[in-house]
Amino acid sequence: MCGIAGIVARNGKLDLRTRIRAMTDAVRHRGPDGEGHHVDGRVALGHRRLAILDLSAAGHQPMASADGCRLITFNGEIYNFLELRAELEALGHRFRSRTDTEVLLAAYAEWGTECLSRLNGMWSFAIHDRQRDIVFAARDRFGEKPFYYVRTEDAFAFGSEIRQLLPFLGAVRANAPIVSEFLLTGTLVQSADTFFDGVHSLLPAHCLTYDLKTDALSMRCYYDLAQRVAGSTDDESVEGFRRLFEEAVRLRLRSDVRVGTCLSGGLDSSSVSLLAARMHHAASASPFGAITAISEDESNSEETYAAEVVRAGGLDWVKTKPTYEDLTELLPLVVRHQEEPFPSPSICMQAAVMQAARRAGMVVLLDGQGADESLLGYHRYYAACAMALWQRQGMLQTLAWMKQVTRNNARVGPLHLAGLVARDLMPLARYGQYLLRARHLTARPAMPDWMRRLARGCFDLRALQVLEVTQTGLPALLRYEDKNAMAFGIETRLPFLDHRLVERGIALDPGLKMRNGWTKWVLRKAMDDVLPADIAWRRNKIAFAAPESLWLSRHAEVMAGTVLRSPLLARFCSRRSLADRYGRLDRRSQWRLYSLALWEEEFGVECDEVAEPRLRHALACSAALGLAPDVLPAAAWTATTVLQL
Repeated sequence: MCGIAGIVARNGKLDLRTRIRAMTDAVRHRGPDGEGHHVDGRVALGHRRLAILDLSAAGHQPMASADGCRLITFNGEIYNFLELRAELEALGHRFRSRTDTEVLLAAYAEWGTECLSRLNGMWSFAIHDRQRDIVFAARDRFGEKPFYYVRTEDAFAFGSEIRQLLPFLGAVRANAPIVSEFLLTGTLVQSADTFFDGVHSLLPAHCLTYDLKTDALSMRCYYDLAQRVAGSTDDESVEGFRRLFEEAVRLRLRSDVRVGTCLSGGLDSSSVSLLAARMHHAASASPFGAITAISEDESNSEETYAAEVVRAGGLDWVKTKPTYEDLTELLPLVVRHQEEPFPSPSICMQAAVMQAARRAGMVVLLDGQGADESLLGYHRYYAACAMALWQRQGMLQTLAWMKQVTRNNARVGPLHLAGLVARDLMPLARYGQYLLRARHLTARPAMPDWMRRLARGCFDLRALQVLEVTQTGLPALLRYEDKNAMAFGIETRLPFLDHRLVERGIALDPGLKMRNGWTKWVLRKAMDDVLPADIAWRRNKIAFAAPESLWLSRHAEVMAGTVLRSPLLARFCSRRSLADRYGRLDRRSQWRLYSLALWEEEFGVECDEVAEPRLRHALACSAALGLAPDVLPAAAWTATTVLQL
């Protein structure tokens, strides 16, 4: 787990040695254990090392192949590297280190770009292939590890973080469509674009080739989750799921440094923690470590649940209870390392976990991300499950199931459930709700395509789950996790994102994932002999929550002042309307505005006087009518919006 950097010079204007060193210096936090640089002609590779496997100098990067034909800079872990190493040794390869990096180099030498299909892990890497005169780069199947790039007149440059690339652009400008949609919905959808104009992200499950002979850049998708789950799984048993889950956890315990776990007290993290603790105890007399962030707000604190898991597993428990003062201290760091706006202060709670783990000496943490998307763990999947049941068993069975949902989920009543189903089936209703909340915006962003796709997914459950894993749900969570962890030099590993487990989970019959009103039924049943019953069959999903009400009420004055003086927000919002309405907005809307303003300040973001064509059109129409956009009645604005659809 490290920080990577690379440059392909397109002319002779750049000092490659100076530039590549500056790029690695910018991500020192990602790799506190060493650095390396290599310049070969017009290609420069850089690396910051977080030593996890083979802590000796043999793991230094950039690493060259034995024949010197290939150099790699690699961020991530190949969990099945021991199995691949044995296979490659049988084919004649010899190794000088005990690293997965060297195995990855040999796999590329043996199988070329097809090596990606053999990897079980998370990765973002680039290889300078001197024989083929190319730079080949790839990102893992689900995007656990980041890969950003820019292409300018002077260079093609890439890195683990956006900050490494901004000096190549000159001015730092906002990507207006991304900003506009964030202000409307707060939903961060997987995209090749970022909040920074000119900075791009290599999509998950994609690889790229830069041809040094022609300066041509090409990309392709090497893994299609939709195709992988198109047919039924060969083994739909609870026991089969359990075996695969255990294998995913076992592989992710491979490390030469201390491994622990993030423990919230929920089903997913508790399952990972107790399975990992069993495996750890079989090989070591030391207790397995767990980190828990405890909310100051008793209404969303999971401390009692986490404590029960700690007792059941004999865990070495480290607790952190961030206060409002901790929030104000952590927030600048989180804004700096997240690099893009984020929709909730809960991201700061996660950062506190990573900070506590580093202080406790746990350099590797297992976490439970990914289970909700593959096993139907969120409330937002109820509409799709209801439609699937309706299609298969009819109205009476569906109504009976909805009654079971309200009985087995303490946070979902009948009216709430009906509202969830109606919202998810009707994207126009969801869009209208967002518009009513965002009357301070001077221009109406178009309805995002993901809203329509989510609604269509309600009639095709597997398609909905694929969408959530690849675009609308999981990608943002992985961004928060990677950047928070790496800010403190922590590697996080996600057993539920073993690609075999994701494929198995999505392909399972819906009745195994949502049964009798229980979400993630197959996981609950598979872990029945491991988890305390109060954890396995919890009815109140809290998720990873911050004490938002307590924090934001104390921070309200600071937030309002920051928002109202933001030049960037003035391009998208009416100052008069915002000043009048800000205090009445819901807390998440207030936070979105505040987060964007903090991002603008941190990165010195500039914005054109008129942000985008839609905004120019809106302002021109208002001027022709002799009106300011913020004085148009909200109802008339919403009606106009609906007619335009």
